Amino acid sequence: MPEGDTVWNTARVLDHALAGRRLTGSDFRVPQLATTDLTGARVLGCVSRGKHLLLRLTSPAVAEGADRRPVGTGSSGDDRDATWTLHSHLRMDGAWRTYAPGERWTGGPAHLIRVVLRTADAVAVGYHLHEVALVPTVEEDALVGHLGPDLLGPDWDVAEAVQRLASRPDQPIGEALLDQRNLAGLGTVYTAEVLYLTGINPLTTVAQVEDPGRLVRLARRLLWANRGRSARATTGDTRRGRNLWVYGRQGQPCRRCGTAVVQGRHGSGPTARLAHWCPSCQPERPPTAPPD
Repeated sequence: MPEGDTVWNTARVLDHALAGRRLTGSDFRVPQLATTDLTGARVLGCVSRGKHLLLRLTSPAVAEGADRRPVGTGSSGDDRDATWTLHSHLRMDGAWRTYAPGERWTGGPAHLIRVVLRTADAVAVGYHLHEVALVPTVEEDALVGHLGPDLLGPDWDVAEAVQRLASRPDQPIGEALLDQRNLAGLGTVYTAEVLYLTGINPLTTVAQVEDPGRLVRLARRLLWANRGRSARATTGDTRRGRNLWVYGRQGQPCRRCGTAVVQGRHGSGPTARLAHWCPSCQPERPPTAPPD
């Protein structure tokens, strides 16, 4: 389940494999970029922004006599010196994998491949990627400018995150934490775990949360602790089946009190997300009475 830590780890892997190297070939298997050729571009680096991946690179030089333009086809100006960003989102099922040239690709069936980037030393293959786009780096905000403070980013700001959460006081806190416009990087796993560790029911409204700053600080600590790990853990035990407090454990006993963990939904309709909590450790709070 890709969340902020997974995407951060993916950015680090791509950066290690590609940064500073020139692309010897590219293959885009998405309609909007099907004719794009990045051969000759130098990769400047890869960073994460919440759950978004931003691979930055120079524009490839136009090969002498070749019937193609630099990235940015259709531009009336000379953009060969521009810096570009290849954007992708993993959502629930996307992944990037890196291989040595000639190594067998094992990340999934071929029909799920969306992007292939080659250098002399490595091949990066993107499986089931979403929102694949290529934009001038100066226009990245069009893709990620709506995001709140990044829990793993240099822009992390507790006060800003709390202020954004407070802008909709009647919203259930579970939904508010999943809204990337408030703070970027949390998914259903960390939302469940953070709420459990703070004893807050996911249906509690933002206004009823006594210390939202404590909540978001804990979220950052959990994601930060899991950077670089292949197995995510919030319990302190990385062994499979012991690594999480409540997420995915519906019907199983709470690790603290023994009450059966329940599963519900954040929101409703097609955009609803899974929620998990212990009804004893995270009791529902009655609605706050309106002021007289």
